[in-house]
Amino acid sequence: MLDSRQRWRDLVALSADLAFETDADGRFAFVMPDPVLGWPAAALLDRDPEALLANGAGDFNPFRATRPLRGQRVWLRRADGGVSCLMFAVAPLLDPAGRSVGTRGLGIDITAQSTAAVQAAATLRRAEVIDHILRRMREEVLAPRMMRAALEATRNALGAEGVAVVSLGATGVVVLHHSGGGAGGVLGDIAAALDGPADQVSVSVAAAEARKLIVCGCRTRFGDKAGLAIWRAAPGRGWDAEDRMLAAGATSIVRVVLEHQAIQREMARQARTDALTGLLNRRAFLEELPRHIERLDREETPGTLIFADLDNFKSVNDLLGHEVGDHVLCRTAALLRRTVRPTDLVARLGGDEFALWLNGADHMTAAERAEALRVGAPDELGEVVGGPEPRLSLSIGIATRPPGSPEDIDSLMRRADLAMFEVKREGRGHWRVAPEAAP
Repeated sequence: MLDSRQRWRDLVALSADLAFETDADGRFAFVMPDPVLGWPAAALLDRDPEALLANGAGDFNPFRATRPLRGQRVWLRRADGGVSCLMFAVAPLLDPAGRSVGTRGLGIDITAQSTAAVQAAATLRRAEVIDHILRRMREEVLAPRMMRAALEATRNALGAEGVAVVSLGATGVVVLHHSGGGAGGVLGDIAAALDGPADQVSVSVAAAEARKLIVCGCRTRFGDKAGLAIWRAAPGRGWDAEDRMLAAGATSIVRVVLEHQAIQREMARQARTDALTGLLNRRAFLEELPRHIERLDREETPGTLIFADLDNFKSVNDLLGHEVGDHVLCRTAALLRRTVRPTDLVARLGGDEFALWLNGADHMTAAERAEALRVGAPDELGEVVGGPEPRLSLSIGIATRPPGSPEDIDSLMRRADLAMFEVKREGRGHWRVAPEAAP
């Protein structure tokens, strides 16, 4: 009998990380191996085993079994302050009358497997959230709508009150996009969080309204410093490690959208800009001109169109080469920019032809500008060609549009072009005001 009992003990010691019995008072009457979870077996005897439960007595208490159970997981406290997950098989101890007088059970430490399963589940959840955000984005084409879809999906996935994409510049934080409410109460804290290294995840409580705030900084490939800010209203729960990883993943998506927006803006700029001079191209000028005219009509003020053509430009290309010719065009563009206000329009229509639109200017004001160009252009452009020959100048045609005029843009452009042509025919290097449009 004694040998059999010892063999049973040895078998239990080999197969289980915890074997126990409790008495009718629910205290340990038997514990092995020694030590168990770092606790000396003698220190556990006659103690209430519920003190080992890491989360208190929950739905399943292995030390107070009322019926046989297998495969139940419970987290127990270790002597070193850590926790371990054990899978139990337990059964109640019954007296001859069938009354419970304690519990007997075995536990196997599955902490490693359980932790791996939790990590796998967390990874799967993050993948599902990121996939949901990307799926929402794919439904949109334009970058602003893609960003809005991404932020709404992120806010819903994290149970947040609000989420915002911000940029950090010399003047502070600027909200580029947002979803939800409460942004005004956290801007100062967002700025402080972004003032550190890029790609940093910061968790804090907003001082103004006690919102739980998480900020993930990022830097786009174009050098812009930006960030994703997410907040929960008080007294909502704080941010755990899983939330931080989800926020970091969402930030990577936000960075891609920001770069996509920058590319779209650059493509739009290039579609409207003359590549050599940086002025508006013909298409952009013709798109902008009606809007300027509509505003002037509302304000009951005139506007004036100026056409300017370089004289003897072909000789520059023939004698000095196209590189010098390009320098001449760029210097001409700079001269025209200085001649008008920032609110006016300047465009290169093609070749050596330029156009200017002067808001609020009548033919007298336009003539003053044209005279300044007539006088200044030869000397400034002569610096580029390096001598008096070929002599470069500007032939300029001016056409003024009174407020509320029924004249269309095509007619206005023909008048300016005709006036410029007359200047060229009469010797170049001067300006002419076109006759008023016929009523």
